[in-house]
Amino acid sequence: MSLEEKLNQLEKMRAEARLGGGQKRIDAQHKKGKLTARERIELLVDANSFEEFDMFVTHRASDFGLDDQKVLGDGVVTGCAKIDGRTVFIFSQDFTVFGGSLSGAHAEKICKIMDMAMKVGAPVIGLNDSGGARIQEGVVSLGGYADIFLRNTLASGVVPQISVILGPCAGGAVYSPAITDFVFMTKGTSYMFVTGPNVVKTVTHEQVTSEELGGAMAHAGKSGVCHFACENEADAIARVKRLFGYIPQNNCEDAPYEECNDPADREEEQLNKIVPPNPNQPYDICDIINHIADRGTFFEVHEDFAQNIVVGFARLHGRSIGIIANQPAVLAGVLDINSSAKGARFIRFCDAFNIPILTFEDVPGFLPGTEQEHGGIIKNGAKLLYAYCEATVPKITVITRKAYGGAYDVMNSKHVRGDVNYAWPTAEIAVMGPKGAVEIIFRKEFADSDDQEAEIERKTEEYREKFANPFIAAAHGYVDDVIEPKTTRPRLIRAFEMLETKKDSNPAKKHGNIPL
Repeated sequence: MSLEEKLNQLEKMRAEARLGGGQKRIDAQHKKGKLTARERIELLVDANSFEEFDMFVTHRASDFGLDDQKVLGDGVVTGCAKIDGRTVFIFSQDFTVFGGSLSGAHAEKICKIMDMAMKVGAPVIGLNDSGGARIQEGVVSLGGYADIFLRNTLASGVVPQISVILGPCAGGAVYSPAITDFVFMTKGTSYMFVTGPNVVKTVTHEQVTSEELGGAMAHAGKSGVCHFACENEADAIARVKRLFGYIPQNNCEDAPYEECNDPADREEEQLNKIVPPNPNQPYDICDIINHIADRGTFFEVHEDFAQNIVVGFARLHGRSIGIIANQPAVLAGVLDINSSAKGARFIRFCDAFNIPILTFEDVPGFLPGTEQEHGGIIKNGAKLLYAYCEATVPKITVITRKAYGGAYDVMNSKHVRGDVNYAWPTAEIAVMGPKGAVEIIFRKEFADSDDQEAEIERKTEEYREKFANPFIAAAHGYVDDVIEPKTTRPRLIRAFEMLETKKDSNPAKKHGNIPL
């Protein structure tokens, strides 16, 4: 065979591989409002940057007639590419080939790019669209999943891992995304569950649809498995690209810096008016974040889950930072099981990848009640505390209003290695709210009073003036400075610049035992 004939054969095989499961199945994919595996990659990466690996791999199974059904690529497209000029490794499952099901060969392709990503020090993005393990291969496909899970675990905290769920993700397949750092889903076309609606109906007699059981909003709002519930595939991919701009390539690098036209000395008069005079009146913490961060850069993560705490990325004079903030507009910003776990997970990502942490604090305490206690608020609240204590990146806190009880300690107080701690004049730092404190301290006195209500009100105001302010904490050095709200942006920029060369470490150990 001449070289020309061999080249023709090569091109023919490439064309066959690119067609996946064939035009008919590609058309069916498009009818569902879904893109093909290769179309997704093209949308995600820089033009002409994708280098494909293992295009000619096929499965090695022969049972159940599989020896006559071999498709080049075996249901997953893998390779490396660039996003905004930065290297990234990608696998994109092809639902047109055996429903994207995972075989031994399919798993080997994914493992290969994950191993390479670890060697190179580059993120891994998985575009998931799979019917699960290929049943015909039995334990070989199950072993393939376990091989991937191991690599997800070893890569955790070394290179960022992003999972984009663009179709079904069921059974063992869900555990790989669960280990990764961020999970994106699309509304109406993607779902995740360990057992599907039919099994649920058989075992528990519950009638539930795939969307109700494991759709994007179920996982974004209820379980917290999904960080971003996206309108469609284009929206999901656009958000992945935006996220990518805030995170580094690996745990030895810093996040990319972006030129900033927003003045470092910008003061915001509006910040002096945001916190209401009435300490029980809510306000939106996102207003404060948006006034302080570089304009238009705040990118919220986990927006639909545990909304009493806000987490996300932003830029501060061009530098990427992670933000954790109590949200007074939801449940008064109280900490509960879900918000504690949400905050802890985000802090640990930032710390693993050298992203400085900024905390905005307005927290009345932990949510009381049997549901919270029996659900494990103690160990979940401890997760948030553990994450702050463990983190060695630059950590700054701004107390905007309430900092009560144990929640004051937990939210990056000076005592858990907060580097710079500021308070606004509106801050109330105390063991508990003034009214509750007064009712305990003066309970005997009130018992003998003829006008108990007026007496409580008077004593509460006295307590607030004397104790519920930032100056006692400042006198002890627990707050580094009480600052005028409008000056917060320039003060934070200067503080983070000062902390740029910070070095801190934890005692030598294999790993800690976070209260899971």
